[in-house]
Amino acid sequence: MEERLIIAGFGGQGVMSMGQLLTYSGMVENKNVSWLPSYGPEMRGGTANCNVMISDGPIGSPIVTEATTAIIMNKPSLDKFEKDVENGGNILINSSLIDRKINRTDVNVYYVPANDIANDLGNSKIANMVMLGAYLEL
Repeated sequence: MEERLIIAGFGGQGVMSMGQLLTYSGMVENKNVSWLPSYGPEMRGGTANCNVMISDGPIGSPIVTEATTAIIMNKPSLDKFEKDVENGGNILINSSLIDRKINRTDVNVYYVPANDIANDLGNSKIANMVMLGAYLEL
């Protein structure tokens, strides 16, 4: 088993927290893991993404070039990372903030209205946990 994820959005959406939770969960399950954050100097409101790898075997590099899954929280991230998901991979899209559809037909796409669900639950700050839940359900 090897899961290679790209999680992307803007600063303040909990992108790094999602990656850290997945990485920690992999460690608890005795998997090999890596977490590589990347964000602009603006932090909150700037661009943010992380690469997460969870594997039964050794991990050669923490950089994800062909993701098995991408969790995309905003439109600029979709524009940047849509091409980096392997054929047959999964793309989860926060459809509350992204109004365009995927241009590819070789991937599985899931449109999750994460912000709307979070608001319905009474806390707009948990949109990242909604997306994490959708990913875990897959």
